[in-house]
Amino acid sequence: MGSIITLSIVQSALELGFIYALVALALFVSFSILNIADLSTDGCFTLGCAVCATVTLAGHPVLGLVAAMAAGAASGFITAFLQTRMGIQSILAGIIVNTGLYTVNIAVMGFASNMNLFACDTVFSWAKEAIGGTWYKLIVAVVVVLLVGIFLAWFLNTRLGLSIRATGDNPDMVRASSINTGLMITIGLCVANALTGLSGGLLAQYQKSCDINLGTGMVTIALASLIIGESILGRGGMPKRVLGVVLGSCLYRFVVAIAMRLNVPAECLKLVSALIVAFAIALPYLKKQAAFLRQRRAAKEENQVFLQQLADGQKGGEEE
Repeated sequence: MGSIITLSIVQSALELGFIYALVALALFVSFSILNIADLSTDGCFTLGCAVCATVTLAGHPVLGLVAAMAAGAASGFITAFLQTRMGIQSILAGIIVNTGLYTVNIAVMGFASNMNLFACDTVFSWAKEAIGGTWYKLIVAVVVVLLVGIFLAWFLNTRLGLSIRATGDNPDMVRASSINTGLMITIGLCVANALTGLSGGLLAQYQKSCDINLGTGMVTIALASLIIGESILGRGGMPKRVLGVVLGSCLYRFVVAIAMRLNVPAECLKLVSALIVAFAIALPYLKKQAAFLRQRRAAKEENQVFLQQLADGQKGGEEE
């Protein structure tokens, strides 16, 4: 086991886990808080990656991350507009935006399928010069996720954040309270997709490249991370739930890293990811079923004890 899990595996899994945790936090806002299945996540992730790579190539790494967030927020606004103003269901709106973003992304990349950033500076190369060592990438990822997590936990407990949470729980009650549910959905999706764009931008600078298919399957990976975190830490206050999402993302990357360490063929990694996602989604149901089986077994044992005591009592009465 020690030869499978090495320090480099742990370091790489943590780095990617924290970067992808931003997508999981985005899905936490849209799926868990707003109760909206936003299927534009895949395209939005690639959009953030492409925009950040383009701006970074121009010599502005920090501005590239800001631009990635702005592009993600714009994507979220369009998705919300289709839902709230055009009357399109959330799933269909996400599919429409995701489809359209493919053309937008490849246009941002100069109609090329990939870009490389090896010849320019990134926030990670700056951190290497300032910090040194081998953990500088993890430090950058942790700092970004920590700032985002603190902001998200604070934001969702403000008056606006509580209105967004209430919109996801009971939109009819929110409308009765004279709160604009369309505006709440729009703000929530803009925040969520801004985090997705930031994650794509960080990944572009992390691996110094961008590919048009980079975001494929991102929504399922983020959903698995979200459910793994909730299964481990459970529900509670916002800080606890945010921490659970980040933990779930890191655990997911650990499982993928171990699968790669076990020499799983590259063409089978999608199957491994699908199995992890299926298990993560089914885990709450399996836990509930296991608890039910334990209760039924305990009730059956109690019933057998009762019947035995009843039989012993009848036998004693006959002997008397």
